[in-house]
Amino acid sequence: MIKFVFSAAVAGMLLVSGCQSRSAVNTEQKVAQQNIGSVNPYLWRAALDTFDDLPVKSADPIGGLVVYDWKTFENAPDERIKATVYILDTRLRADGVKVSVFRQTNENGEWVDAPVDPVTGVQLENKILERARVLKNSQLG
Repeated sequence: MIKFVFSAAVAGMLLVSGCQSRSAVNTEQKVAQQNIGSVNPYLWRAALDTFDDLPVKSADPIGGLVVYDWKTFENAPDERIKATVYILDTRLRADGVKVSVFRQTNENGEWVDAPVDPVTGVQLENKILERARVLKNSQLG
């Protein structure tokens, strides 16, 4: 009889702690959704996915700003790039994202600013929008 009471008490504690865990997880999810509430969450995630090769210097999900740090690539060791992504809207719209790309070249051991083709930013914005649409559609369907 004592074993049965002890087992029932342990099972009750596990059940209660399991409910609390699920409740805590749900609360954390709601808080995370609220924190990204000021920008479109699909654009935010898509921006992070699109630039996954670049190191993140700072990210502000409330203000909608992701600043990436400089990165060089093996196929162009004398050149480095960085980007800044601005999420401008809570809606998934074509004008809801802006990308600024910066480029430098190494000249005699010193990094010097170099021009970036203006089309590059637009192409990256389109990639983010495309990824955001895929993310949204995958949740809907």
